[in-house]
Amino acid sequence: MKKLIAATAAVLLLAACGTTENPGDDASPAAATDAGPVQVTDERGTVKLDAPAANVVSLEWGLTETLLALGVKPVGAADVKGYNQWDTSLALDPSTPDVGTRGEPSLDAIGALKPDLVVTVTDLPENVIAQIEKTSTVLTLRGSDGTDPIGYMRRTVKTLATITGTDEVGTKLLADYDATIAEGKAALAKAGKTGAPFAMADGWVDSGTISIRLYTPGSFFGAIGEELGLTNQWPTGGDKDYGLAQTDLEGLTRITDAKTSFLYVASSDEASKAFVQGLTGNAVWKNLAFVKAGGNVHRIPDGIWMFGSTPSAAKYVDAVVAALT
Repeated sequence: MKKLIAATAAVLLLAACGTTENPGDDASPAAATDAGPVQVTDERGTVKLDAPAANVVSLEWGLTETLLALGVKPVGAADVKGYNQWDTSLALDPSTPDVGTRGEPSLDAIGALKPDLVVTVTDLPENVIAQIEKTSTVLTLRGSDGTDPIGYMRRTVKTLATITGTDEVGTKLLADYDATIAEGKAALAKAGKTGAPFAMADGWVDSGTISIRLYTPGSFFGAIGEELGLTNQWPTGGDKDYGLAQTDLEGLTRITDAKTSFLYVASSDEASKAFVQGLTGNAVWKNLAFVKAGGNVHRIPDGIWMFGSTPSAAKYVDAVVAALT
């Protein structure tokens, strides 16, 4: 699958650029500016442009990843450093102008870049979006949809592809995602893991108390697991957008299948160490069926954005298959 991802990235960059220039060049590899008008529907209505957007500012990491996958280099982005720490599926040029945080973007920094389009999510307050609209066209999507995370990922890819004139690239991204899922399912089936139970989590320790988030089928990671044919052991309780459910160590006693693969992600080695120490030193954890069975707890690699696009999805498929096989 890694070869597929690398080959796809190369093809996509060339297809989007229409040239063999490196993606790090100053010019954004978006659609030709002589293309006609484009129109899409976002969460707030209809967005029209006289030509595909070439100069795009992104205010959310998942949207930034999608743009990069389409071959569109943002002229500005929210929290550039944070993006490159949390999402290593596709690197964002560190020299990209930073327009503030995802929750509090700088209106002056955005305006100074004179973008054709600003893309954001509905998590950003409506009054802030209205302020940005005074100087720029804004496209607003949801960060995810807990009723259909993969369907919404597909909608996001298609919408951003249309508004940037990169429809062919978007179509290939989604076809390659489907191929990656099929390859992952085949690898799991070969290992006798079709329908295998799994749980996906992240967690942290605050003042000695362990907090755990479980990724339900309504989450990006949870939905990918189910597309791979796995059985999520935390099927309910997620929020309506991101499908995340909060629990504690005692709550994990709900997972009774000893064959469950418990996958988790941490923001750093230090955070992982604290989290694992908090778990392994606890009697409740030691007595969980999947822990007592041994060999069922796996940390997946850092830098796979849990609310990402097709590149993060492909890296997550690799991580899940590697853990379970």
